[in-house]
Amino acid sequence: MAEEKENAQSVDEKVAKTKKSNKSLFIMIGIIVFALAGGISAYLLFFSGKGAAPEAKHHEEKKDIKTALVALDSFVLNLAEQGRFLKVTMQFELHDAIDQPLVTEKIPQLRDAIITLVSSKSADAVSSPEGKLQLKDELLLRANQSVGKDVFKNLYFTEFVMQ
Repeated sequence: MAEEKENAQSVDEKVAKTKKSNKSLFIMIGIIVFALAGGISAYLLFFSGKGAAPEAKHHEEKKDIKTALVALDSFVLNLAEQGRFLKVTMQFELHDAIDQPLVTEKIPQLRDAIITLVSSKSADAVSSPEGKLQLKDELLLRANQSVGKDVFKNLYFTEFVMQ
């Protein structure tokens, strides 16, 4: 019986020690989780603000860049169909005004690319709004190719008369 009491006491002591070690384990896990949450919060608070600053600075630099418009003389072109003509005047918007001398020097190549493309189109292809948008896209692509780099931002038709 004495042995049973000792065994019972040793089992009770082991259970008590296990409960204490479980409590300390839970306390340690709680402290670690709390520390991680605090660290993540501090990181997001301090470093996410620094990540946004360069983007804001980049947008400010883009606003400082001045665009320019380059006007071309009017074109009177034969369309692909016999007896159909198109008179079109356009202006190209540049990404940066610094490229204006380059574009001015490449105007003959630019006019050639426009004449070649537009004269290959039919009246039906360019008369609808969708056709005009497609023509603008193709003209911008050809214009950038003729200059040799991506300098044109947009194209504006200032006159568009078909007969």
